[in-house]
Amino acid sequence: MNRIDQLFASNNKNLLSVYFTAGFPHLNDTVEVIRALDAAGVDMVEIGMPFSDPMADGPVIQHSSQVALENGISQRLLFEQLAGIRRLTDMPLVLMGYINPVLQFGFEHLCQKAVEVGIDGFIIPDVPLDIYQKEFAPIVHKYDLRFVLLVTPETPEARVREIDAASSGFVYLVSSASTTGEQKDFNAQKQAYFQRIEAMNLRNPLMVGFGVSNKETFEVAAAHTRGCIVGSAFVKLLEQSPTPQAAAEALVKQIRG
Repeated sequence: MNRIDQLFASNNKNLLSVYFTAGFPHLNDTVEVIRALDAAGVDMVEIGMPFSDPMADGPVIQHSSQVALENGISQRLLFEQLAGIRRLTDMPLVLMGYINPVLQFGFEHLCQKAVEVGIDGFIIPDVPLDIYQKEFAPIVHKYDLRFVLLVTPETPEARVREIDAASSGFVYLVSSASTTGEQKDFNAQKQAYFQRIEAMNLRNPLMVGFGVSNKETFEVAAAHTRGCIVGSAFVKLLEQSPTPQAAAEALVKQIRG
């Protein structure tokens, strides 16, 4: 069974998935960051594939992508770094990035390399649903990978159900229509949005991302989903902390108390 499916089959709630940018803050930190997150008790990791124009990301992750690219990270090098990762962790690992570099690398080639190193799925936010269904879904299914699609507060109900039908692994519930970044709390409007999607009883599990940065935001969002995705808060800690281990431990304390 795919490791993402295994995670959600456990029926655990309050799952914590953490995003970080490959090759940041130093070129060869990628594996150490994954090991640190595993040791700190994180449930799933999203590995960011840096891109020069990450339009869905706020300033913290944009900065990390710029630094990683300046460090010399590339898709080829990332897969070299991940070559032995499955000897070190059984956590679900997801690659997250943007369509332009994916197309340059070749989507089927990406899937082949992902299977070789033990990646479980992808999140590519700027792939339109119809393009995914026509061009990518058959390849995803061929390699038994998962492809996570996103829902926003503005997504109509009928479209949410289409996205749920096409998505695999889980559905990524974007907390707002803005870019990624930390928020101190989720207001009543956002909580109503989480409740509305929860009440639709979708086929896929739900995970909330964008804005989760502390225990309060985590608990509010996780009350209506299986858990949350934290990105900017961890990327900021990675840059500020002396080691990836210190950053991972600080994040888990910040989120779970």
